[in-house]
Amino acid sequence: MEKEKKQEEKKQEGNAGNAKEMSFWEHLDELRGTIFRSAAGIVICMTAVFLNKYLLFDVIILGPTDSEFPLYSLFNSLSYAWDMPSLQIEPFSLSFQNVTVSGQFFTHISTSFWFGLVLSFPWIIYQIWLFVRPALYENERKAATGAFGFSSLLFFLGIAVGYFLALPLAVKFLGTYQVSDRVDNVIALTSYIDLFVVLEISMGLLFQLPILVFMLGRIGILRRWMLRKYRRHAIVVIMTVVAVVSPTVDPVSMLALSLPIWLLYEASVYLCPK
Repeated sequence: MEKEKKQEEKKQEGNAGNAKEMSFWEHLDELRGTIFRSAAGIVICMTAVFLNKYLLFDVIILGPTDSEFPLYSLFNSLSYAWDMPSLQIEPFSLSFQNVTVSGQFFTHISTSFWFGLVLSFPWIIYQIWLFVRPALYENERKAATGAFGFSSLLFFLGIAVGYFLALPLAVKFLGTYQVSDRVDNVIALTSYIDLFVVLEISMGLLFQLPILVFMLGRIGILRRWMLRKYRRHAIVVIMTVVAVVSPTVDPVSMLALSLPIWLLYEASVYLCPK
């Protein structure tokens, strides 16, 4: 048994030694290949998105700017079913303006890039994994393999939660908010696109929290008791953020926004080592 253990340790040392034997320029060449392959994946996805302009803008991006969006319809149905007028979403439709000659064309290009980046996220994560894998011991590889694989799933789950939940609530609140009836909202297209991109990518990255906690726990920086100790503080922060972005103050809409974030925090607690 002791002999097998020593053989395994030598094997792990050999794996790490192989990675260390590479020269600086060889590492640099590997990094350049990783960056090139990742960029190629982004360009391919970006091109596919760019060629589907109607689906990109009319269906996906501008979907939450109309009261027929699924979340608004759900709130209206719950309003009738539960006799809660505060849940009712009044009919609305936002329109946007372009103020520069080349604005719409460059908006099309930039938006296609961000969508290409999002769609190629699994490919980029895979390339990063191929780059760092040779430097890891066998036991570290097993832990990191699951983390890298789960990362893409969480990223797209965050994107979905952002698009179907957080974004439409933010759009409804911010897009229809008025300081006075005498002031109309004239929204620039680029302003809405910025909100869309920042919120979606932020939600995708926010859902990487369990992966980050897991990795920090593996290297001894975080422990489960720390997250449990500050759970109440985390709940207060979550509810405060939700209260700011929610278009209504009723408990249903606040729960709809805060529940996914709170579940994310709880998942992080149990993924962190004791």
